[in-house]
Amino acid sequence: MLYLLDGTDPTMPFPDVEDAECEPDGLLALGGDLTPRRLISAYRRGIFPWYGAGQPILWWAPSLRLVLFPERLHISRSLRKTLRRTTLVPTLDQAFPQVIRACAGPRRDGAGTWLVADMIRAYERLHDLHLAHSVEVWEDGALVGGLYGVAMGQAFFGESMFSRRSDASKIALVHLAQRLSEWNYRVIDCQVRTEHLVSMGAKEIPRQALIRLLDTWTPLPGREGNWQDVGAAS
Repeated sequence: MLYLLDGTDPTMPFPDVEDAECEPDGLLALGGDLTPRRLISAYRRGIFPWYGAGQPILWWAPSLRLVLFPERLHISRSLRKTLRRTTLVPTLDQAFPQVIRACAGPRRDGAGTWLVADMIRAYERLHDLHLAHSVEVWEDGALVGGLYGVAMGQAFFGESMFSRRSDASKIALVHLAQRLSEWNYRVIDCQVRTEHLVSMGAKEIPRQALIRLLDTWTPLPGREGNWQDVGAAS
């Protein structure tokens, strides 16, 4: 039975993730709110919101989760060559509003966006609290790629990425993984499988395995404050 959250009570707990539906895989609850308190509670339990325009807030915890351990990032020979030669410049936390809106833009496959206006505002609030962060990729002062996600302790939860130039999103992920590895972050939750991320070293693990990792790593101290890199586009 699908769990209904009270939208007026951000302290109302989520059900156990093992109560999530099998079909559609991982649907756990609906309703509630997108306050920082609710979102922090969700991510620490391996739960994330994902819904479209005209739908109630839907909360998910799929039975398999795609994760990337930063130190195990796979950089192909061709991508290494690109990284050596590219003029694209990656940065952190210099254009969060632009990145999240670019992620919400039209897709090549014509699919609609799940990043509705309320979601954008919610993640911007998390960014103001230094919990949500962006990676930008610049070309001659123009934003051509990037990603954003949420940091909790020593875990990072990747939400969405976009690319307007070949390999721009891959460059963003490499930059993020390298920084997270330097800061002793232990895992990037990529949520659901994509071949793009699998090709870069991500792998699927059972939901309960992710929960155990989060129980260990989210209470630990992470990188505080703004993550801004020097060297942004001018």
